[in-house]
Amino acid sequence: MTQYLLSVHGSDEDFANVPDDEMQKMFAAVDAFNEKVKAEGAWVFAGGLLPADQSTTVDNTGDKPIVTDGPYAESKEYLGGFWIIEAPDLDAALKWAEEGSKACAGKVEVRPFAAE
Repeated sequence: MTQYLLSVHGSDEDFANVPDDEMQKMFAAVDAFNEKVKAEGAWVFAGGLLPADQSTTVDNTGDKPIVTDGPYAESKEYLGGFWIIEAPDLDAALKWAEEGSKACAGKVEVRPFAAE
């Protein structure tokens, strides 16, 4: 089995005007999706992230570390959450991504982990 990262990207504008009842439906759909992934044995790990402005960047490539508030890259879109799953092949991972995308109402990028 190969592990895949299913990452959800979006922007503040994507969810800025979503009514609370719609947001609660999305959360419930994601919870149901998570339970299905677990039940079918594909679950490894998943998590939602706070907005990018809550991040801290550490650069220790020079003489001393530099710690900066905020994201590494300035962008309109950011990583909002992710799943790490196990799937027999890319086609199976893409099927999971289709369901995850529907549940979270966002685009999902699928990337395999490098083989060890």
